[in-house]
Amino acid sequence: MTTRTAHSSAPLPRSSGSAAPAAATEALSKTYGSGDTRVQALREVSVSFESGKFTAIMGPSGSGKSTLMHCLAGLDSADSGSIRIGGTEITALGDAQLTRLRRERVGFVFQAFNLVPTLTAEQNITLPIALAGGKVDAQWLDYITAILGLAERLKHRPHELSGGQQQRVAVARALLTRPDVVFGDEPTGNLDSKSGAEVLALLRRSSQEMGQSIIMVTHDPVAASYADRVVLMNDGRLVGELDQPDTESVLAALAGLGA
Repeated sequence: MTTRTAHSSAPLPRSSGSAAPAAATEALSKTYGSGDTRVQALREVSVSFESGKFTAIMGPSGSGKSTLMHCLAGLDSADSGSIRIGGTEITALGDAQLTRLRRERVGFVFQAFNLVPTLTAEQNITLPIALAGGKVDAQWLDYITAILGLAERLKHRPHELSGGQQQRVAVARALLTRPDVVFGDEPTGNLDSKSGAEVLALLRRSSQEMGQSIIMVTHDPVAASYADRVVLMNDGRLVGELDQPDTESVLAALAGLGA
């Protein structure tokens, strides 16, 4: 695993070089609680996530995988170390700058679909841009909704959509701003196996065909097999990785961790 040390002091600059990773950490540490309740969630974690690739983060419960993703996404702060999104050092950003970065350059797909029930699918997809007072790129919206199989569902409200379709709406929402990276937190956790497979295939397709960088936390070896790479964590540390994983290799790696 490699790390890079590009830093910038300008507000939310983008990297000018294609070599910059989609996201990276260097010597990242995070502790919760104190005294007898102190838990060291991350221990000097240095990892780089290649741009345009689909990466899964896996490990036993309490391994630090969700904490790593939350710190990478600017949803949680670290005690020490550095975090970069698309070449931007985010650990020194203020709240307003972090909010702007998450809105403009980061996409999220959660286990819960987080759709507004009174809005149509199209309105849910474009909501973040509308709230920011931005303008939707209609051609890009048409393209991603076609890729995701939503073109005929844009006027439907969430209760008129299946679980898989609702998660596709969430994926489209995450892709609409062309973010540096999309973070998925157990994105298929609330779906049946068929719908989950469809969403995972669409995430992989968005990486392969759109060049989208995706980082997904999952406990599911089948879900992880859709990724280009699996990063393995245990006890707050990186303990290995798999390239071009399949379900069997992931299961074997997890068994080695006692997961």
